[in-house]
Amino acid sequence: MPPHTIRPLAAIHLREALQAAADHQPATALAALMHIDNDSWTAIEHRLSLLGTDLIDVLTHATTGGPQ
Repeated sequence: MPPHTIRPLAAIHLREALQAAADHQPATALAALMHIDNDSWTAIEHRLSLLGTDLIDVLTHATTGGPQ
């Protein structure tokens, strides 16, 4: 797998985690995040870094509907 590749299933899990965070379901969000494979985690962190953010900020944004 080329570096910085997010597997399709990992993208689905990330989307599910963000939706669960928006729905104020932290356990469901955590469960979805725990299903993401290590290579995809690295790619997600890299892409978020390129955007100047991280997973905590993205989850906060999903939960609150805006930056904090």
